[in-house]
Amino acid sequence: MTRPRTGLTRRAFLSAVGASFACPGVAIAAAGDGFAVVDWALLETALALGLVPLAAPELILYRRLVVEPPVPATVLDLGLRGALGFERLALLRPGIVYGSNYSAWAAPQIEAIAPFEAFELFVPGEPPLDKIAAMTLALAGDFGIAGHGRAVVARARAELAARRTQLAGIDTRDVLLVDVGDASHVRVYGADSLFGETLARLGLANAWIGGTRYSATAPVGIEALAAHPQAFLIVVGPVPPDARAEMRQGALWRALPPVAAGRFAVVDPCNAFGALPAALRLARLVTAALLSAKGRSPA
Repeated sequence: MTRPRTGLTRRAFLSAVGASFACPGVAIAAAGDGFAVVDWALLETALALGLVPLAAPELILYRRLVVEPPVPATVLDLGLRGALGFERLALLRPGIVYGSNYSAWAAPQIEAIAPFEAFELFVPGEPPLDKIAAMTLALAGDFGIAGHGRAVVARARAELAARRTQLAGIDTRDVLLVDVGDASHVRVYGADSLFGETLARLGLANAWIGGTRYSATAPVGIEALAAHPQAFLIVVGPVPPDARAEMRQGALWRALPPVAAGRFAVVDPCNAFGALPAALRLARLVTAALLSAKGRSPA
């Protein structure tokens, strides 16, 4: 089946965008109807680069779970990431749409509207940060701000290195990093996840060395956490109400060795399938939790 012509090729759009950045005061939208993103990792990255898309998915949930960078009110909501509003996207007439391998399922529908660029970021068995950095540089290059992209990546690496230095002087045990599915189950983040690789960049050992599935997480019963008695357990929010009650009062949670020993913290939400902003947010949250547990104030 022949797909409808979008009226603007990827090359033409990016050439027009580059021209708009070369001319101060010229809006991106005037240079090719703007761009849209259909994945939160790309949304984080665009905003970190100072690029504002026409539209992105699940913005209410993004503001609650991802938090930063903040999304301007001008960005329109495309609906669920798994059920995108293609009609709305078509009405916006973006010059290009960006996504990840998680949004590749929508390629036929998106390509009928505009050129589509999907970056492969999360691959089982492969730590993602280098791929995320490459995506950041590619996105910046597309918009004629390659130097700014390099600066964003360099600042991220410098901040992770600074957090590593902060943590170097503490007697840190292995870390178990989880989020809570319900009162009885958690998802543990392995080495091939954004969270797991961020731990490694902080100089922390990931206590979970077992296998992962469904994109770098391992769904397990909370009893499995007892196999890591020396670990520091960090729960990434949000925590469902029933699980929060179980964590406060449940005998099984309270009997877990890390919890019983006080090596336990709950931190604010963070995007497990995000980009450099999510890695930096997690690094700040983990550093603060570990230093607070040692009676030290994070910088």
